[in-house]
Parts: sequence; structure tokens; C-alpha cells
Amino acid sequence: MYIWKGQGIMIHLYTGNGKGKTTAAIGLCIRALGWNMQVCFAQFMKGNDTGELHILKNLPGVSILRSEKNFGFYSSMSESDKEELTEIHNRILDKILELAESGNCQLVILDEITYPLNWGLLDMEKLKRLLTFGKQEADKEIELVLTGRSAQVFLSDMADYVTEMECVSHPYEKGIGARKGIEF
Repeated sequence: MYIWKGQGIMIHLYTGNGKGKTTAAIGLCIRALGWNMQVCFAQFMKGNDTGELHILKNLPGVSILRSEKNFGFYSSMSESDKEELTEIHNRILDKILELAESGNCQLVILDEITYPLNWGLLDMEKLKRLLTFGKQEADKEIELVLTGRSAQVFLSDMADYVTEMECVSHPYEKGIGARKGIEF
């Protein structure tokens, strides 16, 4: 297992309206795995089949945390769906806190975390505890990667790296929908 010393916890934020936030996080995942680091890849709001899962679930050193149920888009969820998904998201955060505290994970990816945060589909205090834990535990060596559009200001303020993906043009503007292997 590759361990580096000295900087403690570092937080990355990949946000903005452009494509590539999850893709960048997975690139960092692959780089970390190349150095035998342990990676926790947590997806929020995604219960559907995504191409990255086909590879990540077969790579040694990756733990995947996500909903097994696809709830669809937020706008089509019932109140009971929202409550169920909130419970799932909070269980994921609990597991991540446990992994972070144990030191069994050097890279934690919180994919699409901004959506449940903005829509009230997770316990904000649990997320803040994870981010605060990250900044207070100088002896822990963990990279936290957060992805998603419309990141709250406090996430940008806490992050050591902030990358904003800007959409200059996108096939969606021409009526081309999400494509398997490219957007999902």
C-alpha cells in the first residue's frame, strides 16, 4: 500500500456545468490504484447502470458504495422515494466515515454529492463532519473528491483543489441524448 506523509487530508471539488467531473474523479481513482492505494467510490443519486461500474467493481482496491435501486430523476420522485434515498445516502456517509476513521481508504470519491446536498437528500451535518474530520486529522492521509454541479460555497471554501468544468458546447444542445459509454 502506498502511503505518503505530511499533508493530511486534501479535498478536491470538481464542479460546473461542463462534462467531465465524474470522469476526472475516475481518472484520479485509476492513478491512485496504480500506486496500490485503497479507493472508496461512492455514488449519490445514481442507481442506474453506469459504464464505470463495469470496470471499477473488478479492480482490486476499490470499494463501491451506492444505491442498488434506481430512483430516477429528482423531479419524478415521490416523498417516500426521497425519504428512502435519504436513508441510503446517510448509510453511505456512515460507511465512509467509518473507512476514513479506520485509515482503510486513501482516496474517497463522493460522486454527485452536490445534488443530494442541494436537495436535502442527506444529512448535511454528517457530510460536514466528514469534511471537518478530514481537515482535523493531520495523521490521516486521505484525499476526498467531491463532484457535481452547483456546489455550495462552503464546499469551495473547504476544498484544497477546486476545478470548474465549463461547458462551451455539448451535443445535448443539438438534441443528442446521453450516449452509453460516453455520458454514462
